Amino acid sequence: MEFRIDRATLTDAVAWAARVLPTRSPVPVLGGLLLEAADGRLRVSGLDYEASARIEVEAETVLPGRVLVLGRRLFDVCRVLPDQVVECAVEGSRFSLTGGGARFGLSVLPLDDFPAAPVVPEALGEVDAAEFAAAVSQVAVAAGRDDALPTLTGVRLALDGDTMTLAATDRYRFAVRTLTWKPGRDGVLADAVVPARRLTEIARAFSPSSPVRLALDGGSAGFEQAGTRTTVRLFDGRLPRHAKLFTLTGASIAEMERVPLLAAVKRVAVVAEGGNPLHFTFSADSVLLQAGFDDDVASQRIPAVWGGAGELTVAFHPAYLMDALGSFDAPVIRFELMGPGQRAMVTGRTPGQESPDDEFPERETSHQHLLMSVKPLL
Repeated sequence: MEFRIDRATLTDAVAWAARVLPTRSPVPVLGGLLLEAADGRLRVSGLDYEASARIEVEAETVLPGRVLVLGRRLFDVCRVLPDQVVECAVEGSRFSLTGGGARFGLSVLPLDDFPAAPVVPEALGEVDAAEFAAAVSQVAVAAGRDDALPTLTGVRLALDGDTMTLAATDRYRFAVRTLTWKPGRDGVLADAVVPARRLTEIARAFSPSSPVRLALDGGSAGFEQAGTRTTVRLFDGRLPRHAKLFTLTGASIAEMERVPLLAAVKRVAVVAEGGNPLHFTFSADSVLLQAGFDDDVASQRIPAVWGGAGELTVAFHPAYLMDALGSFDAPVIRFELMGPGQRAMVTGRTPGQESPDDEFPERETSHQHLLMSVKPLL
């Protein structure tokens, strides 16, 4: 095996495939990357038992062949090679990389022990890469972190016609984002739970310049884009459905500008140690944010449009609240409040969506984030 390739191209390809490599594995070959050179192309593949990644790039093939080398060591070498054409070859039991006067030799792993790559399911359609990445980031903040409850660490990916729904919950918050996509045939229906961490890595890695093809079957999800391919194993369980939870009959409504609200939350939360709650007291034309106990306290008042009767004080976990607010980019944030210690819906709105006679228009439903408020301590 022998090929020549631009150093930057090789580094990017190795970095893409190495994303799925396990940090630690009792099976040494799962730390390897498979390099296959043939017909002017280099294919780099990596996998573990949960995910796989493959990328094809142009390379000058001198002698076709395959080699398996430790992926993270190969990536470290690629990053420090001079920025020139790299000559790569298998020489006995070593894989050599030479460029700009530098030369490295890496030991090779046994090819026969490397598992076969999983089969990518048939593509169901395609979705805009940038919009998909944004949607994943908006809901993944609500996914659980407790591996003892694996399904809650996932993101629900549901397809119904030309609508894609992403949802995540850790039981204390519930984020949902809907977007349109292009199914490859009529009547596409699918519902799966994808590990949130893997899905976030996948969505971030794709180029925003071209669509991503999506595939789902009973056990895995596949994503393809312009020479790159990745698969991830699905969770067996299902996430709770959100329709009833998101029905807040009789809620009081408040709206604030997002930028000053987020700045005030970050400022006041400095004294909210150990997850102590951050209190919101809504009144006629403003909201007072307060946090802290004993001598360490903070407060700030900002303008707000309040549709409730009298005053209302609710409290939120600061980190959960900041995650929710940070997932929106709309100029205005809307709260629908059921009361202290009850559900609260956070949505975004762009001014101009309402009619002149409508103080609070219908809720924006493409991106919704439900929080459980806590009982105020003040």
